[in-house]
Amino acid sequence: MPENMSSNVSAARVFRNVMGRFPTGVAVVTFMRDGQPAGITVNSFLSVSAEPPLVLVSLRRESSVASHLCKGVCYGVNFLSEAQQDLSTHFAGKPIDDISLSFQYQGDTPLLPGSLAHIVARVVDVHEAGDHFLYIAAIEHLWQGAEAKPLIFYSGKYKQILAHEPAVQFNDALDGW
Repeated sequence: MPENMSSNVSAARVFRNVMGRFPTGVAVVTFMRDGQPAGITVNSFLSVSAEPPLVLVSLRRESSVASHLCKGVCYGVNFLSEAQQDLSTHFAGKPIDDISLSFQYQGDTPLLPGSLAHIVARVVDVHEAGDHFLYIAAIEHLWQGAEAKPLIFYSGKYKQILAHEPAVQFNDALDGW
């Protein structure tokens, strides 16, 4: 047994702590539930393939969303900016009573205005993986919003990226100008 993994409970905790050291963007997956827009905050989202364009979202089996996503269903992925942290919290199961929710639609798929980007994808396959389901989906719509700071999750907390635009330099003689 690897060091620091003496029991299943502590092994799970160590695993979560280690995985928390990988910074991720934050997204809200939006979908229709009983005719109403709904969403869930995720950081387990990734691109799978460029040809054909496929994405994947991973959700716990016991998530209430699991019963609403299946083959053929569309979901939206909304990449959140730092200014949308309240949406992340709200859709992460910690509802904010006075939050003002608005949605825009691409077809029948609800999307969150003000996001950095939107993806609408149709589920083409669902795989069981441990205590999660992996929802692989084909891209049907892409939209890129204005440049802004992304919402980042690291070590169990929201974080900020402290970056600057690199200095740009060119040389007329070398660059052909």
